[in-house]
Amino acid sequence: MLKHEAIEKNIGLMMIMIVLVISVGGLVQIVPLYFMHSTTEPVEGLEPYSPLRLTGRDIYVREGCYLCHSQMIRPFRAETERYGHYSLAGEFVYDRPFQWGSKRTGPDLHRVGGRYSDEWHRVHLIDPRDVVPESIMPGYPWLETTEIDNTDIARKMQVLKTLGAPYTEQQISEAKKQLEGKTEMDAVIAYLQGLGTAVKSRR
Repeated sequence: MLKHEAIEKNIGLMMIMIVLVISVGGLVQIVPLYFMHSTTEPVEGLEPYSPLRLTGRDIYVREGCYLCHSQMIRPFRAETERYGHYSLAGEFVYDRPFQWGSKRTGPDLHRVGGRYSDEWHRVHLIDPRDVVPESIMPGYPWLETTEIDNTDIARKMQVLKTLGAPYTEQQISEAKKQLEGKTEMDAVIAYLQGLGTAVKSRR
């Protein structure tokens, strides 16, 4: 059996041992999750993103909203009293990529769906200080006048289908038409209004 001192003096052996320990520890924590239904199956009532919400999610990522807003409520009283029911793994099975985050310059958004009206969101996104005077969030007025580029929505949905999202061929073929005449503001609001509603509707 190798002595601890011998391992410390041999940098190559030390690196191998470190990688081995990290690998085993990681596998012990990660592998069991794939066999737990609560982490791999959608919660009851969860639907994959509609074309409009899917586009809104992509704009949300493009504009860097995730840099200031998390979408994961921890199971602590201080969080559940402020934001609502803690987040469940089954709510994120169709997210590619998920938007959990950990930075909260602004509030967590996972249960924001249905909390405010569409008009409130519209005003807030154009100039946040019109509804929250102390806000430091930038405005996004160009979303109101920018029409959605719907040329690649069918391809996006097809890719997500291969990753497990239960889109039908009819939903994919009709997606482009559903985005006609819609603005990026419409898409972002639709995305926000759907966040966390699968679990909220069961409460």
